[in-house]
Amino acid sequence: MPSPEHIRQMACKTAFGNRLVTNSLRGIVAEAVVASALKQEWLWCSADYAGWDFERSDGIRLEVKQSAARQTWQRSDGRPSVCSFDIRARKGRYEGADWLDEPGRNAHLYVFAHHYVHDDAADHCDPAQWAFYVISTIALPSTHTIGLRALSKLSQPCTYSELGETVESVAENLGLIVQ
Repeated sequence: MPSPEHIRQMACKTAFGNRLVTNSLRGIVAEAVVASALKQEWLWCSADYAGWDFERSDGIRLEVKQSAARQTWQRSDGRPSVCSFDIRARKGRYEGADWLDEPGRNAHLYVFAHHYVHDDAADHCDPAQWAFYVISTIALPSTHTIGLRALSKLSQPCTYSELGETVESVAENLGLIVQ
């Protein structure tokens, strides 16, 4: 009988062992990339239905949204996938198993991670192949989705090597006193 660890390794290899990761799991990859760029004060706290993905020691909350130009189901010679991000306000949030009626956006800032490589070199686990838009929640429009064109009007994209400092800069400029 295989050990639980062996089953985990098999599942991880199947889910994340290829260059392209299915959309339903790619968010974990994007969060891992962001986690590796953030300072130690940030706790990676995403879970099943968490209202945000990271929380800084002072209470500032960050949510990661991701999209990719190359999907697992696409041919490399096809057109890049149209990228958009879900930014709709929520009706509430879970804290553990408890539902809290707190409508709105739960994070103070967002990192929109765009994997822009579309050809056969695309590797969703390569941090160098991502562009990041870091935007405070209050700067987002009250729409349900946002695309790359609208994001580029709100923020300049940054590279992985710039991401940590960009997040810190936007977080510091929030002017929030988070309790």
